[in-house]
Amino acid sequence: MDTETERPSFEVEPKGSVIRLAGRLRMPDAPALWKEVRAATDEAKKGSLTIDLSDATAIDGGVMSLLVALRTDLHARGVKAEIEGTPEQFLPLVELYEAKKPPQKRKTRKPEGLVENVGRATSEVGSELSQVISFFGEMVIAAVGLVRHPRSGHWKEIPPLVNKAGADALPIVVLINFLVGFVMAYQSAKQLKQFGANVYVADLVGLSVTRELAPLMTAIIVCGRSGAAFAAEIGSMKVSEEVDALRTLGLRPFSWLVLPRVLALMIVTPLLTVIGDIIGVLGGLFVAVTSLDITPRGYLIETQKAMELWDVQHGVCKSFAFALAIGLIACQQGFAASGGAEGVGRRTTSTVVASLFALVVLDALFTVVFRFFGL
Repeated sequence: MDTETERPSFEVEPKGSVIRLAGRLRMPDAPALWKEVRAATDEAKKGSLTIDLSDATAIDGGVMSLLVALRTDLHARGVKAEIEGTPEQFLPLVELYEAKKPPQKRKTRKPEGLVENVGRATSEVGSELSQVISFFGEMVIAAVGLVRHPRSGHWKEIPPLVNKAGADALPIVVLINFLVGFVMAYQSAKQLKQFGANVYVADLVGLSVTRELAPLMTAIIVCGRSGAAFAAEIGSMKVSEEVDALRTLGLRPFSWLVLPRVLALMIVTPLLTVIGDIIGVLGGLFVAVTSLDITPRGYLIETQKAMELWDVQHGVCKSFAFALAIGLIACQQGFAASGGAEGVGRRTTSTVVASLFALVVLDALFTVVFRFFGL
């Protein structure tokens, strides 16, 4: 075993009011160095203390910033701490970190009042609204340009995106929709038995799943998987300046990034919804056969009697709108990302929240409109 790599390259020697730091004070050893220095100064409450660097053979900016922070902390406790004996070759580093200047008191942030909170929130909403309007403006321009010059689109990107958003999501869509049909049938089984209306479980499950539950549940899954992934991908490209690089190359980011993703979701989501319809009905069939003594043939015949083709089309129409909303929100949030990984994560979370809100609003609008037209 190589013992040299395990041995600390520094020494911390407390002597009265002096703490001598010797050896190589480098960032890889900073955690161990900080632990020893803190242990040596924990008892210091008043008086003076000198951090002696005269025997240091190497020191970097990371360790120097820790020593400055230690000195500030000691001053806050009433201990007058100074960094002394710094070898001449490290003096520029001391000046850079202002280790010789008196420690500055840490500024306490004044709590914001009600008016400031309202003002800041209003400013943030205004900024967000401005970004959304700008996004849709650029998207319309890109769409018009794409119609005039179809070859400028990044069409080759669509099949992989369809596979990624569709095939990969299929297992969870199947499972969730089966459980939705299963739970609906199971919850209604007891009441239907009391009235001798066992067979009507097929009507209940079939209409509920195709008109409402399968489109909504499928869209929620697509939002959580593909929407969040799209926002994270585009957000990462934005913060790493890859989007700016596309613009530099004369390519429209909206044609290359937004439209393929939106179109892929508008292809995949209706297909997943139809599969969810079938699987949801099968979930109800399972309960009907095992708990309500209905034969599979009888269940399917009753489902056929209760449903019309429009019931399925009703859900598919919704799924197109859901997919469009998820795709646009995800891409807009991705383009609005800033501030590195933290900003990308924040925009990814916002994508899911905003998409779920949009799904509920759209679902309510569809319900009102379809009811108004008697559909």
